[in-house]
Amino acid sequence: MTIAAILQSKGSEVLTVACDTRVRDAVALLADRKIGAVPVVRDGAVAGIMSERDIIYRLRSDGAGILDWTVEQIMTAPAITVDPSTEIMSALSLMTLRRIRHLPVVEGEALIGLVSIGDLVKHRMDKIEAEAAAMLTYIQSV
Repeated sequence: MTIAAILQSKGSEVLTVACDTRVRDAVALLADRKIGAVPVVRDGAVAGIMSERDIIYRLRSDGAGILDWTVEQIMTAPAITVDPSTEIMSALSLMTLRRIRHLPVVEGEALIGLVSIGDLVKHRMDKIEAEAAAMLTYIQSV
């Protein structure tokens, strides 16, 4: 299974912010939409990603003044991305290795989706449950 399968069921709507967005506005977006990260775009391409962790780390080191900075000043860059053909298990391994929870999905330079570790785990669990149900049905029919 690939990331494309997840985007098919989840959809490809992605909220983004521009590099010059104020951190306070991006924080409001994260809170209002109950999300943990947002890709940062420049000229239609992913320049980085800003997550709750980026905000927390910079608040601790630089104080509340960061709320008036631009997201470009605190984002993680370059963003670690995947393409739609990436295998789900490869994406899970990448997220575990890099200790990240969100992966922008790109085709060429274009952002076409965003997957979270929760999306990947849910998809994997659904597949395991379907396989178990199929096996149970097979065993009961023999």
